[in-house]
Amino acid sequence: MKTNILSILLFISVSVAGQVKFDQYFNDKVLRFDFMFSGNNRMTTVYGVGMKEEPFWAGSNTNLIDPLGYGNFRYEVFDEASGLLIYSRGFSSLYQEWQTTTEARTISRCFYEVATMPFPKNRIKLVISERKKDGSFSELYETKIDPADYFIRREKPHEVSTSEIYRGGDPSKSVDIAFIAEGYKADEMEKFHADVQRLSNALFAEKPFTDYRKRFNIWAVDAVSQDSGTDVPGEGIYVNTVLNSSFYTFDLDRYLTTQDIKAVNDYAAAVPHDAIIVLINSTRYGGGGVYNYYSGTTAGNILSQKVFIHEFGHGFAGLADEYYSSSVAYDEFYPLDAEPWEPNITTMIDFPSKWKKDLAPGIPVPTPAEEKYMNVTGVFEGGGYSAKGIFRPEIDCRMKSNGEKGYCSVCRNAIKDMIEYYIK
Repeated sequence: MKTNILSILLFISVSVAGQVKFDQYFNDKVLRFDFMFSGNNRMTTVYGVGMKEEPFWAGSNTNLIDPLGYGNFRYEVFDEASGLLIYSRGFSSLYQEWQTTTEARTISRCFYEVATMPFPKNRIKLVISERKKDGSFSELYETKIDPADYFIRREKPHEVSTSEIYRGGDPSKSVDIAFIAEGYKADEMEKFHADVQRLSNALFAEKPFTDYRKRFNIWAVDAVSQDSGTDVPGEGIYVNTVLNSSFYTFDLDRYLTTQDIKAVNDYAAAVPHDAIIVLINSTRYGGGGVYNYYSGTTAGNILSQKVFIHEFGHGFAGLADEYYSSSVAYDEFYPLDAEPWEPNITTMIDFPSKWKKDLAPGIPVPTPAEEKYMNVTGVFEGGGYSAKGIFRPEIDCRMKSNGEKGYCSVCRNAIKDMIEYYIK
């Protein structure tokens, strides 16, 4: 995505980052803040759970302020003494997806969450905010943290075998991906490593990842499960796995996730990581991906490589689903009177902030889904689970279907922007 607004945001980020010197404010390790989202479709409350020191900071040491503004939530870190914003990150959560389900109208639930940041040298203020329907952010929670606090747990990460599947370079100037084994028993780790290699090769064969192959590090974390596979509640199948993954998320048979975010992050802490992949040892079709949360897919289905690339688009680059005819669990996931934050869909409320400048002269808006506009950037109605009122950039894309076409040009540009954010 190359828009005027993004360019302005990147300029602002560079200016702010120029004031925030990593070595002045941070140590090269991670402060992890665990908390709970609790609520229903009308309200959200945050409850702090605990803090932990982790050994590997993999993020950029330069781009400390998030310039993209993606996510349904964000957390911001302020130096307490000066009040200066020194770190920020947008993210999404299964909790927010659940809030749009019918169930959230009648009951409340809690979802475990994790926020990670470079470990501060001095006292900080942490602020967690929620994106409102109009796109603005509203503060949910604020706390002050002393890095010398003896309640910050300084225990070692899980003793788990890890392997470097692909080495690109310095973690602070690379994108580090941690694949975590789920539903693989101790005698299946050789299969896990082969599955990681196969999916990594598929990723590097996809534009724009092909162009950045040397800027990625791929890690395999051998989390050992007692049983193979994953839960399938709709069929009465339950197995004992290390990350407690399950089909039928929000009662949708193909939606495969885990809500055990604590376990996911406990294992991810064993390696430097910017993105987490939960790789599930199953031949069934399914997966899930949530921005700056994790992406997950089964490893053994004939469509696993395509599903993985689709879900990684969600988890890594914040891309929206562009399909609109498949069943989902949500009620009006995207309000039609607000512009979605995701870069690859629009309600036309603020189309100039999206891909308007990429339209060739003479392209009609909206663009009819006709053969002559195949592989052309336009404004095609249907996307974000809605056949009307939401528009996507091309007739087909990896974020729309499991067809032969990969990412559309708008999605590729958005992924490129995200890669550049991590490697600069």
